[in-house]
Amino acid sequence: MKNDIYTKVFMWLFVGLALTFGTGLAISYNSEAIRTITKTNFYWILILVELGVAIFLSVRIHKMQPTTAKICYLLYSFLTGLTFSTFFVVYKISSIVMVFGITAVLFLIFAIIGKITKLDLSKLGTYLLMLILGVIICSIINIFIGSSALDLGLCILSTVIFLGFIAYDVQKIQRMEGLLEEDNLAIFSAFQLYLDFINVFIDLIRIFGDAKD
Repeated sequence: MKNDIYTKVFMWLFVGLALTFGTGLAISYNSEAIRTITKTNFYWILILVELGVAIFLSVRIHKMQPTTAKICYLLYSFLTGLTFSTFFVVYKISSIVMVFGITAVLFLIFAIIGKITKLDLSKLGTYLLMLILGVIICSIINIFIGSSALDLGLCILSTVIFLGFIAYDVQKIQRMEGLLEEDNLAIFSAFQLYLDFINVFIDLIRIFGDAKD
């Protein structure tokens, strides 16, 4: 049972990431689509729709039919791909591939830690959530301050926090077995790990990304 659920989780994680990065790359070649996405009003509408789908999936997962959960997850991955198209416009493809590879290696390391550790990480989530809220607040403040040093520090801290979330979320799969129908558990766990991966990638591309001339 445990091996089956992990196989499903990581299969759906791969599907979501492939859809996001594939969509982002495809859209980046369409200049008209990029102009539409980067319009302030449309961009914020897109962000709000993403947020709505994420909240709906998280709140309703216990009552959802597996098909609905899969549609929500794929829709979220697609919408994120639309916003990700801007990364393919701003950064060199070689830089994106490099950062994706680094993210994948770090993800694997911390996923293994979460899977094999004997430590109970259940309380870690609360501390990580408090830290990420602190990062968000400081990031908002830094919009007005404009400190590049603070921005770098927040990116590094955010990376560490989401690496911690990877180990926490992988271990949480074991604790949630039996609480959700297996297909829904696989989708929900893949969704949480997807968010961890994406956030680590965003932080690392901001730190190491090589912008186009």
